[in-house]
Amino acid sequence: MKLSENTSVAMPIKNMLAIIGGVIIGVLAWSDLTARLTSLETSRELMNADLLKASEQTTVDKEQFSLLEDLYETIEKHQELLDKNIHNQVMLTHIEKQLEKALNDIEELKDSNREMKYTNGSSH
Repeated sequence: MKLSENTSVAMPIKNMLAIIGGVIIGVLAWSDLTARLTSLETSRELMNADLLKASEQTTVDKEQFSLLEDLYETIEKHQELLDKNIHNQVMLTHIEKQLEKALNDIEELKDSNREMKYTNGSSH
């Protein structure tokens, strides 16, 4: 059988409309499918961009958290030193009072010793 441009085909109109309808449905399905794929790819790209921004932000957040943690540790150390210094200040104040009392007692003893020498008649 030889086919050429002039070969005629006898086909019922119902079959020809079914073939044309099938082609139209196929083209529409293909265009819907490509539109859906494009939409999904765009959504994925936007989501990846958001995730990249979020991951960059979490890096900054982690760095800030580390800095805050270090600051809190430093503050705790300073508070401990301050507490020790307050205790030392209290001790120094107490020792200073004791020293003043001891000096006063020494002066009183010296004075009473001088009085004893003068009252006993010793002139040395």
